[in-house]
Amino acid sequence: MLDCFASKANARTVEITAVEAKTFTAWVKKQPKRQAEWISASGFSADPGSVLLLPGSRKSEGTIQNALVGVRDDQDIWSWASAANNLPKGRYAFDGDGDAAARAALGWALGCYRFTRYKKSTAELPQLVLSKAMRAGHADSAASSIYMVRDLINTPASDMGPGELATAAQTLAREFKGRCKLIIGDDLLRENYPMVHAVGRASSRPPRLIDLTWGKARNPKVTLVGKGVCFDSGGLDIKGASGMLLMKKDMGGAANALGLARMIMMNNLPVRLRVLIPAVENSISGDAFRPGDVLSTRDGMTVEIGNTDAEGRLVLADALTEAVSDKPAMLLDFATLTGAARVALGPELPAMFCNNDALANDFCSIGDDVSDPVWRMPLWRPYRQFLDSTVADINNAGSIPQGGAITAAVFLHDFVGDDVPWAHFDIYGWNASSSPGKPKGGDAMAIRAAFKVIERKFS
Repeated sequence: MLDCFASKANARTVEITAVEAKTFTAWVKKQPKRQAEWISASGFSADPGSVLLLPGSRKSEGTIQNALVGVRDDQDIWSWASAANNLPKGRYAFDGDGDAAARAALGWALGCYRFTRYKKSTAELPQLVLSKAMRAGHADSAASSIYMVRDLINTPASDMGPGELATAAQTLAREFKGRCKLIIGDDLLRENYPMVHAVGRASSRPPRLIDLTWGKARNPKVTLVGKGVCFDSGGLDIKGASGMLLMKKDMGGAANALGLARMIMMNNLPVRLRVLIPAVENSISGDAFRPGDVLSTRDGMTVEIGNTDAEGRLVLADALTEAVSDKPAMLLDFATLTGAARVALGPELPAMFCNNDALANDFCSIGDDVSDPVWRMPLWRPYRQFLDSTVADINNAGSIPQGGAITAAVFLHDFVGDDVPWAHFDIYGWNASSSPGKPKGGDAMAIRAAFKVIERKFS
């Protein structure tokens, strides 16, 4: 259990009441005169995220009777994140029911997150009593999994290379009695993952394919693929200094895939789970792959390298080829793939490309329901022409500067086809600034929506 939660109340636990601005005036009129006067004097008006401590009776001067938290509505998450930062240390309880309680607990936990690996936090955070409704709503599993995603992305590449990412997957597999197989270095060539090898071979830290499996063989197969580029220099098409500054987060797709896997395993969903992560570092050395090279892929296609900085789609292609060979009932991939997706949708809204309308509709509606939105973008096959090559089956870089997120998705689609329901999430994986529940740094995107889609479909 996370430190921001408590398993039970104690004698000093403060009850929290959630109030909304639109009904607050009417609510205050029903309160005892002393409490109403206190609220009026404080100027509290139930703005989302605001908090107010209410004093005890005259017989118990100096005590807190309860606390008010302003929320937008019972679907609100982020006001609870703000409340967790604004309330003093202590233990609190919220008696909301069902979904409202689970959302409150999730927001509370996300507001309490701190990355403390290198800089310790001295803040003493308040604790929320984890009720049955909160547990039933998967608040603890969602929050702790998002913590893991954030920690993995926030860790610099010096401490989060392909080997360390593999160790994180192995630790996760052991925790939930799964299995984790690794294919490392030149063994990638022997096992026919040539693109993963080509992208990662220039680094002193060997590339590897991480293959985690969990669940009963009789259950429907769900496969997750995550882009695990632990640092992206751009290769020989080297990035500028500003472009390289955040490239520790280029394994954000892998982190999100592992976070989603943790939620699935922690809640024991009835699926046969597989997670494939090509873990590499796109470095520069005499052995680096070059612009103009023609590489072979796992499925036999040849790829002309138009740009060595379009490496994520190369390693994903080999992993996706293996994923579809297993014929899963659902295939999802997560990748910090293109700047073009951010130009189109900004940093907070993941782009989703999907070969199955029913699956896409589920993600759009459920994403909105759980405040983890995605936006469907067109998997526009006519743009395949912009990936044509005169010397190979396909080029890894589009021949026009527009539509880069679409051409990247179309590239991946060539290795997936239409037989397996597939969704590709082009995510940012990063908060450029801090807001309640979303501190500056690495973040999970679309995995709560994905968990709910999987839970509803297979449970």
